[in-house]
Amino acid sequence: MGGRRFRGLALVAVGLVAALAVGACGADEDSGGDAAAPAMDGGAAREQPAAGGADRDQAAPGGTGGADLRVDQRSIIYTGTMQIRVDDVEAASREAVTAVTAAGGFVGGDRRSSRSAEARAVLTLRVPADKFAGVIDQLAGLGRQERREIRTEDVTEQVVDLDARIATQRARVESARKLLAQASSVDELVRLENEVGSRQADLAALEARKRRLADLTALSTITVTLLGQDASTAEEEADLGFRSGLDGGWTAFRASARIALTVLGAVLPFAAVIGVPLWLLLLWRRRRARRTPPPGPGAMPQPGLGPMPPGPAGPADAPVSAPPPVPAARSGP
Repeated sequence: MGGRRFRGLALVAVGLVAALAVGACGADEDSGGDAAAPAMDGGAAREQPAAGGADRDQAAPGGTGGADLRVDQRSIIYTGTMQIRVDDVEAASREAVTAVTAAGGFVGGDRRSSRSAEARAVLTLRVPADKFAGVIDQLAGLGRQERREIRTEDVTEQVVDLDARIATQRARVESARKLLAQASSVDELVRLENEVGSRQADLAALEARKRRLADLTALSTITVTLLGQDASTAEEEADLGFRSGLDGGWTAFRASARIALTVLGAVLPFAAVIGVPLWLLLLWRRRRARRTPPPGPGAMPQPGLGPMPPGPAGPADAPVSAPPPVPAARSGP
């Protein structure tokens, strides 16, 4: 009886332990699944903003990953040429200067010829690049626009290249200066000083080019020609024909004559100081030579007058006379 009761209790205990183990495993699985779900959801949520940020970076035109291709970030040189027919050239010129000054620019050149209705004015105006279009429109309203030409030149690559070359050249100058400070001999000192001077000259040339480009890009140039109602544009057009050739030849002749007169005026003082005494001396010698009589046929040559000319020779075919006979000697008695 005791053995059977003991085996029954053991079986009951084993069943309870098995039931408890199964329940614990199920609880662990449920809790693990519930904990993993939020983790997975959170990971997905984190990945989605990251992907959205990448999409925004790719869509942004001015992102840090690529070059900035916006127009306002490029270096562009604007140049304009205009020809306007106006009623009053002087009044229109004043209005043009006022418009440019109000835009923050200045007058770079002013050439005028006032002849009532044939008056003409050529103005070279420098205006800020961002006010270029507005000033062009204001100038066009001064009268009847006959010609307009606008040119642009993109120098962004040149500016970037100059910036890189300037930075490199500055580094070279600094390295040469450091070596110069460490020079230990006179020869090395002289050589390094020449090297530093050469590198500084190259750096100054690059910086001058950079300033020139900066000036051209910051200030645009407008050349406006204001014409009166009767002013002709023949000076700006190519004119061919006989009249044009005649005018050109006459202009060249007057220029040549003016040059010749200039040379003559420069030589005349020397001719007056040196030429007149020399001419008088030559004239005196000629007169003296004329007054001196020629020497006779038997005259002895005088010193300083040269050899006497030979006498007249006889005829070449004349017979030669025989020598006179010698008298014979007489004998004594």
